[in-house]
Amino acid sequence: MINSLFFVNTSGDIILEKHYKSVIHRSICDYFFDAQKKVSSPEDVLPVIATPHHYLINIYHNSIYLIAVTTSETPPLMIIEILHRIVQTLTEYFDECSDSTIKENMVIVFEVLDEMLDNGYPLTTELNVLQDLIKPPNFLRTLTNQVTGKTNVSESLPTGQLSNVPWRRADVKYTNNEAYFDVIEEIDAIIDKQGATVSAEIQGYINCCCKLSGMPDLTMTLVNPRILDDVSFHPCVRFKRWENERVLSFVPPDGNFRLISYHIGSQSMVAIPIYVRHNIVLKSGPSGRIELTVGPKQNMGKTLEDVVLEMNMPKLMQNCNLIASQGKYSFDPTSKFLQWNIGKIEIGKPPTLKGSVSISGTTETLESPPINLKFKINQLAVSGLKVNRLDMR
Repeated sequence: MINSLFFVNTSGDIILEKHYKSVIHRSICDYFFDAQKKVSSPEDVLPVIATPHHYLINIYHNSIYLIAVTTSETPPLMIIEILHRIVQTLTEYFDECSDSTIKENMVIVFEVLDEMLDNGYPLTTELNVLQDLIKPPNFLRTLTNQVTGKTNVSESLPTGQLSNVPWRRADVKYTNNEAYFDVIEEIDAIIDKQGATVSAEIQGYINCCCKLSGMPDLTMTLVNPRILDDVSFHPCVRFKRWENERVLSFVPPDGNFRLISYHIGSQSMVAIPIYVRHNIVLKSGPSGRIELTVGPKQNMGKTLEDVVLEMNMPKLMQNCNLIASQGKYSFDPTSKFLQWNIGKIEIGKPPTLKGSVSISGTTETLESPPINLKFKINQLAVSGLKVNRLDMR
């Protein structure tokens, strides 16, 4: 499976290396650095890089790369899933997985990597069990370890390892029993000039925070479960019951976890909650103009938040003189990148961005660039997914 694991930042520095089998020299990362130089964005590096004797499989997260090196042909998606699980685990331990947190907690990172992979193969990937094996760092525990010389590694085997429910600790007790479920949906859509949807899809998640005593058995029913495609479950979900009844039955882990991930690809199910009206004329002279209006559709009835509009302008564009009715805009003359940070849009108050642009080197009208729009809407599931009932026994 995985022979070696390297953590590399965007500057090309190797901040951590872990070898599970024979030591592979860090010069193997030169193949990765060569591939990194050929792309303009850090996310565009090929996930699988073949070398004469090795395969380099990598992911990018928060300005660092996790690079797994294997000497034999291995399912790349399996290794990518393991790398993402490592990132999720370190994020739970240190609140974020970044260059600085890894350097500050190097010992705990090595201890976690030792438990998660055995001889390069996945061993313990459940967060509940890992936190029983290796205690998360805090000020008091760090101070005690420095005085007594102890480590964060537990001296006893976690109770979850010995049960048929390995993702949950035994004898969990809470004064107040509570469970929270968040439905998060991300829309990825392409819309033409007339406002018609060319393609649209939804990637959704149900994240949970369960603080329940004992060994609870939950059953969740959804109003419209048939709309879900490509559903991925946490191991706690009883898959047979979902197949037969479309009911989520599970014994939840203790704390935070992702219950399911799903995909919706039918355009008829995706309602785009925002519109962009634009009049862009890119030509030399005083008639070069940009007029943009962004707002929520009337049938949504929700406030848009963190709205950002981005455009990669043509290389012949020299500068622009724009006025934003709300938010701030910035234009980089070198990269020709125009960004309009709008923020929150209230219902009935669509903001505008208007002004002139300076084009040189051509007398022809240039083609309008694509408009990239990002936004958030709280307390709204675009797909219409709703929880009908939640039972516990």
